[in-house]
Amino acid sequence: MRIEIVRNGEAIASSEQERETYLVFQQEYQEGDRIVFTPEGSGFVTLQFDAVLGRSTLYSDGSPFTMDIPFGQKHDCYQESVFKGAMHFLWVRKAYEWEHGCYRNLALNPYDCHENTALFPHSKANIETRGESVFASRNAIDGIVASNWHGLWPWSSWGINRDPQAKLTLEFGRNVKTDRIILYTRADFPHDAWWIEGTFAFSDGSELVVKLEKKDGPQEFTFQEKTISWLTLDRLIKADDPSPFPALIQIEVYGKDA
Repeated sequence: MRIEIVRNGEAIASSEQERETYLVFQQEYQEGDRIVFTPEGSGFVTLQFDAVLGRSTLYSDGSPFTMDIPFGQKHDCYQESVFKGAMHFLWVRKAYEWEHGCYRNLALNPYDCHENTALFPHSKANIETRGESVFASRNAIDGIVASNWHGLWPWSSWGINRDPQAKLTLEFGRNVKTDRIILYTRADFPHDAWWIEGTFAFSDGSELVVKLEKKDGPQEFTFQEKTISWLTLDRLIKADDPSPFPALIQIEVYGKDA
């Protein structure tokens, strides 16, 4: 497996070994830099590409993962020190079975980004408010559940730009078994509105309609275990409230690999 820092199309730092490797990058990132991780093949990896974002166990489909270093407004959805400074530690290894074989939140990936097509879970949406990073779908799976404000981290959310046709898609990259979903909706009242209903559609063809509340905190939904590779959340019905701004802070999908 290999980790590279790529600048202007060329690797300016790299590290490659079997099963586990790390890279110490002793420079400040420049705009246009990207992290490229090339795995040995498909399977689970445990990685850390930034000290603040920490370690995550994710599923790799075997293709290279690319992440552009965020600058400007693209950095607003991250804690201020993420990817900053002149000393960076990047690390990855093949995951141990007990790291991914347990019952856990299958929707957690703080390294998700628009350009990600290789590390799962991966989120995407048909609308993100004004294209701003603080309203991107990746915020709904970053593990941060602060919901009593809106805007910059830690209050970044999936914002739907007032669009009743908004849809969030969550891809797992393989089959998983799940029986529980927890949602955190944004609760910056009275700035925010809230949804009273939403619909989950699953890759097995089933659907789940959930009733939502005006609430700052988790809303949990359990159901008979199902095996899926993706789900969507849409048909979101806004409460009768003067505010036009409902938003999603976090989605957690609990289960284990099929």
